[in-house]
Amino acid sequence: QVQLAESGGGLVQAGGSLRLSCAASGHTFSVYVMAWFRQVPGKEREFVSGISRTGATTRYADSAKGRFTISRDNAKNTVYLQMNSLKPEDTAIYYCAAREPYSPVSNYIPNVDYDYWGQGTQVTVSS
Repeated sequence: QVQLAESGGGLVQAGGSLRLSCAASGHTFSVYVMAWFRQVPGKEREFVSGISRTGATTRYADSAKGRFTISRDNAKNTVYLQMNSLKPEDTAIYYCAAREPYSPVSNYIPNVDYDYWGQGTQVTVSS
């Protein structure tokens, strides 16, 4: 129903910044809850940040709060993750995810049960 494509990953030094983008192919982007996850080989995929359908509310993992900012532009079918003050432990493959609007609550942002996934983009933080 929707295809997701991440971009913006790369190599950055500790303390630096990076902005990830996720472009959606569908025409009903605004109905989806959107989120970013990350995964290190051998470990479980973990929730990083999510944003409600309208963008009015956001949610962050404790590790991301204060450093990362999620946003969305429904007119451009795009969600972003601005990452500042990056640390080596942020190194991972970052995935964009979309969730169908199962809940009637407009500001609901789960950290599980997402339906669609992008291919991932590698973020590597050195030193």
